[in-house]
Amino acid sequence: MSFWLVRAGKHGEREQDALDNNLITIGWDEISDLSKIGTKNDLSKIISQVYPGVSRQTAANWLGQLWRFINEIKIGDLVALPLKQQSAIAIGEITSDYQYWEKNKNIKHVRLVKWLKTIPRSAFDQDMLYSLGALQTVCQIKRHDAENRVKKLVAEEIYVEEDTERELISEEALDIGEAVRDQVVKYVGTKFKGHSFARLVEAILQSQGYITQSSRPGPDGGIDILAAQGVLGFSEPKLCVQVKSSSSQIDVKVLRELQGVMSKIRANQGLLVSWGGFNTACTKEARESFFSIRLWDQGAIVEQILKNYEKFDDELKAELPLKKIWVLVPEEQ
Repeated sequence: MSFWLVRAGKHGEREQDALDNNLITIGWDEISDLSKIGTKNDLSKIISQVYPGVSRQTAANWLGQLWRFINEIKIGDLVALPLKQQSAIAIGEITSDYQYWEKNKNIKHVRLVKWLKTIPRSAFDQDMLYSLGALQTVCQIKRHDAENRVKKLVAEEIYVEEDTERELISEEALDIGEAVRDQVVKYVGTKFKGHSFARLVEAILQSQGYITQSSRPGPDGGIDILAAQGVLGFSEPKLCVQVKSSSSQIDVKVLRELQGVMSKIRANQGLLVSWGGFNTACTKEARESFFSIRLWDQGAIVEQILKNYEKFDDELKAELPLKKIWVLVPEEQ
């Protein structure tokens, strides 16, 4: 049994289809059915014919990824799908050989999957996140007993990090931006818990120009933060904010409780923040309330931190020390 990384598009454009239809899928839609391909040389000729303008290096890279997807991934293997719509990674088990879906314009090359669990990125150790940050669409994750560690995460067991320093190098070229965000996620998850996490959310809202009022530690009646625009906080929008720092996903019940509190205090919009993310029912119902509710998971929080960091006060910057750097973006594969 092996453990694979398969992405669903640079921006997650095939992500929801993959989750809804219990499958993994890749791009290269211009290439037709590959189920009869016998050798790598045959596949190489097809890539050259369909994409005559690509460099030899890129063609070789694509050849390796397509060959892995149609031939090397086996039934029973584990697969990781890093999600773009939320800060989490879906883990599944391969249940079919390669298939070509001729009648679906958005999905062509397919492997069927039984999705086992969606796990917040913060639950993975940093070296695993480096491996899962590979730029490739398809690659095998081998380092540091990755397969068994993922099995433990799926079974809700806790992996204990060894004292020895791990080699932080992925199997493939690394997505530096994603790796940095993962580091910030780890740090925030460790340093900001409970009321401190709510304080961080409040600082983000203040940096966006909101006047805020936060609840003291303890029972809050469903209100952690009230926020509104304007000099005195009397202008629209008027937000009711509920903050959950637990690492567990929250369900639709919490969303409905927030909607009830919004109605009670006449807040026209709400923000539900959950470090552990949201289950499927919660995200689905939130989409139906697009004009009144927003969900922030750990990925959204980090995005807001990076966007508004310069506006934070010195005390918060001391608690969360970050520095902006410039790096060369590698050529996309």
